[in-house]
Amino acid sequence: MAKAHLDVDSLYAALDKEREARDLSWRSLAKEVGVSPSTMSRMANGQKPDVDSFAALTAWLGTNPETYLVGTVHSKVEPDLMTELAPLFRKRSDLREDDIEMLEKLIKMTVERFRVDRASP
Repeated sequence: MAKAHLDVDSLYAALDKEREARDLSWRSLAKEVGVSPSTMSRMANGQKPDVDSFAALTAWLGTNPETYLVGTVHSKVEPDLMTELAPLFRKRSDLREDDIEMLEKLIKMTVERFRVDRASP
């Protein structure tokens, strides 16, 4: 099975094109993104950024981080619904933890009800 890895060269090239389009220096880009200038220097030499820097850089570009992953293998098995919803719930500033717990319980009960209904003849 192929192991996914970060294509630093593609990410750096995309950053360079966007930097030029915005007429920024590498130092200005780093400051705007919120990463250290040394992060940009390391990437120029093919070294991977840390995960927080990677997230900030792809957000600044407005691109999907998966764009820069090579060898990504997509499973044919769908992840559990709650696995997909949990991060979405936690991004919401209008939901408290007890709200999230209630939503998760309601969704789990609803999904279970669908399973039971579909299993009935």
